[in-house]
Amino acid sequence: MTSVAVITIAHGRHAHLAGQVRALARSTVQPDHYIVVAMDDPGIDDIVGVGVGARGTGRGATVIHLPARTEQLPLSAARNVGAAAAIASGAEVLVFLDVDCLPSPGLLEAYVAAALDPTTGGDLLCGPVSYLSPPPSDGYDLDTLEDVWTAHPARPAPDAGTVVRGGDPQLFWSLSFALTAHAWQRIGGFCELYVGYGGEDTDFAQLAVTRGIELAWVGGARAHHQYHPTTSPPVQHVDAILRNGAIFHSRWGWWPMGGWLDAFEARGLVARTPDKSGWVRLAEPVPLSSNIANST
Repeated sequence: MTSVAVITIAHGRHAHLAGQVRALARSTVQPDHYIVVAMDDPGIDDIVGVGVGARGTGRGATVIHLPARTEQLPLSAARNVGAAAAIASGAEVLVFLDVDCLPSPGLLEAYVAAALDPTTGGDLLCGPVSYLSPPPSDGYDLDTLEDVWTAHPARPAPDAGTVVRGGDPQLFWSLSFALTAHAWQRIGGFCELYVGYGGEDTDFAQLAVTRGIELAWVGGARAHHQYHPTTSPPVQHVDAILRNGAIFHSRWGWWPMGGWLDAFEARGLVARTPDKSGWVRLAEPVPLSSNIANST
C-alpha cells in the first residue's frame, strides 16, 4: 500500500486549519502522515492535537515548529522541512495543501491515482481550486461545498478522472499540489533564498522543468480555498514581492509576478529602474483605495 503524506505550513489561520482537519477526516483516502509545519505559532498544537490520523487510527498530526528569523515567514524552508519529515517517515506520495484549503473528499484519491499512473507518476501534479465566499457564522457546510464549486478562471480545471499534462509552469501554484517523493528529490525542494510572499512557487516549477518534470493538472483533485480578506493587488506584500522578484530574476533572467508589479506601478508603489531591468520601491506611493478580495 502506497504511503501518503499531507503537508501543510501554517502561521495563524487557526479556524482555517481546523476546517482542513475536518475536511481531511472525510477523505476517501486517509493520509498515513499529516505533517503541519508551524512557523512561529505554538498555538498550532492545540488545533491538530486530535483528528486526522494514520489510516483512520485517530492519531493526531505531527507538528514541527520552525522559527522565523525575520518578520517575513520562511515559506520555502517550511515546505522543505515538512517534505523531509514525510520522506523520513516513509511517505511515497507528498500532497501539499495551503492552510486555507479544504480538500474535497476525492482530492487525495485523485492525486494518488495520478502519482501511481506510469504516464503521470513523475509529474508535478496540480489540482483545481475554487475560491469560497465568506462562511456563515457556524462555518462552511462541508456537505454542500461541491454544490458551489466554481473553478478559478486563470487555471485549468479538467473534469474528474482527467489529467492534462504539459501545463504552463508559470501557472503552478503551491496552495494545492502533489508529487512522488522521487520527483521531489529530483527537483531538490524549494529555494530557501525566498522569504515571505511571492516567487518561490514559480521558482519551484522552473526547477521542475529544468529536471525534465512536466506540470500536470489533475481534474479530480479539487480543493476549496476558504475566504479571507486581502488586497488585490497584494500591496501588503509589495516589499517581499520586490525582493523575491529580484532573487528570481538573478536565477532565471526574467521577472515573475509581472501583473502585480504593473499594478503596483500604476498605484505609485514601485517604478522601473532606468535601464528597465528591474524595479525599485518608491518612498511616496500614490494613495488609492484598496480592492478587498479573496486571494491567496
